Amino acid sequence: MKKETEPINWLAFEVAAKEKGYRLICGVDEAGRGPLAGPVFAAAVILPEGHVIEGVNDSKKLSEKRREALFDKIIDEALDFSIASASETEIDELNILQATYLAMCRAVDGLSVKPDYALIDGNRMPPLSVDGETVVKGDARSASIAAASILAKVSRDRYMLEMAQLYPQYQFEKHKGYGTKLHYEMLDAYGPCPLHRQTFLRTWYEKR
Repeated sequence: MKKETEPINWLAFEVAAKEKGYRLICGVDEAGRGPLAGPVFAAAVILPEGHVIEGVNDSKKLSEKRREALFDKIIDEALDFSIASASETEIDELNILQATYLAMCRAVDGLSVKPDYALIDGNRMPPLSVDGETVVKGDARSASIAAASILAKVSRDRYMLEMAQLYPQYQFEKHKGYGTKLHYEMLDAYGPCPLHRQTFLRTWYEKR
C-alpha cells in the first residue's frame, strides 16, 4: 500500500524562530552557482506573519511560466524583498562559495524592513549581519526560502535573456549560461566573452 506523503508545514522554521524571540524572519536563497557564465543571484524575502503564498515551492520544481506568475505574486504579498548578485568577476576573484555569500549578504542588507533572523537554504551559513540558521532543502520546506528561491531564479533568468541580446552568438536564452552541449559548442566556435567565469572554464581551456 502506498504511503501517503505528509503535507509540508511551510511555516515550521519561521514559527520556531518566532518562538525563540525573533520578530522579523527573512528567507534567503541563491540561483546560478553552477553556470559557466553570468552572475550568481540571491534574494531575501520577509513574508507577513503566518502567511504562505499559494503555489510557492522550490523554484526548480516549477515551470518557467509558473515561476514568472509567482514572482509578481511574491512581490505583491511580501512584507519586503531584496534581490542582489555577485558578478562573474567577483566569482573569479573570490570563488563561487564566497561570491554566493556576498550576494546573500547584499540581499539581506538590501531589505528596507530590517530582519533580525535569516533562514538560509543549504548547509553553509554566510557571514550575515543578523542571526540565522541554515535549512537543508529549505526551498522545499520553508515558505520564505521558497519565495526567495523563485525571486532569485527568475531574476537571473531575466538577466541572462538580456545578455542573450548583447551576445547572441552564445544563445544564452536556451541554456542561461549552464554548461550544456550547445553552450560548449558556442564556446568552441567563438571563445569566451566578458560574461564567462574564467575559473569555470579551466577544463575547457585544457582541452583546447
